Amino acid sequence: MPNIYLSPSTQEANLYVTGGSEEYWMNILADELEPWLTASGIRYTRNTPQMTAGSSIRASNAGNYDFHLALHSNAAPEGRYGEVQGIIAFYAPNSANGRKAAVLIAENLSTIYAFPAGARAQSTTSLGEVTRTRAPAVLVEIAYHDNADDANWITSNLGLIAEKLALSMTEYFGLPLVPPMTPQTGKVALQNENLNIRSYPSTGGRILASAPNGAVLTVLGSKNGWYTVNYNGTVGFASSDYIRLI
Repeated sequence: MPNIYLSPSTQEANLYVTGGSEEYWMNILADELEPWLTASGIRYTRNTPQMTAGSSIRASNAGNYDFHLALHSNAAPEGRYGEVQGIIAFYAPNSANGRKAAVLIAENLSTIYAFPAGARAQSTTSLGEVTRTRAPAVLVEIAYHDNADDANWITSNLGLIAEKLALSMTEYFGLPLVPPMTPQTGKVALQNENLNIRSYPSTGGRILASAPNGAVLTVLGSKNGWYTVNYNGTVGFASSDYIRLI
């Protein structure tokens, strides 16, 4: 299953005009995003507020990640505070996969942003979280926290923003977006053979693990007759026909 490094902002000094900080709100956004990623079969490791951009890059590069996603909000240059709006998904100019993901993120966020034309993908050579990571990366500036309209839009739409970010990641990896659910315990109900846990919710998906009849697993999401499950640490998809919720 895909594995991403999730890097919400650690910039506690960047204050929202409506209250709170960039670090605070981007970590709340990451909290909202995590269940969508898990339900859709995407694993993640997340930085902590005590880290910096530099230590987040080092941690990302120390692992074997398929993507690096940095969550930020923006601020206008001095002299234009409060005057600028927009969403920018930054990627490294030499990264085709970074550009692919940035375009998906910008397009999906544009569908919920008050000014759809203000959401765009843009290359950069000045942001370390896209130029110094081993994995393809996007740093998305989710509107402007020094603009009252943008700041209110961010803080009022965290769940919807998280859903669109998750949609972008599933489209990037070629997976379906699965709505998260409150984790429930399930038991395999398949008498004569094992239940296959797959990399994709289809019988054509690669088998990641097999669970015998009566095995207990955790159900994390549900879509079109398939559950996202965690079985002994393996997260994948299994037919809901053979799992009884308990």
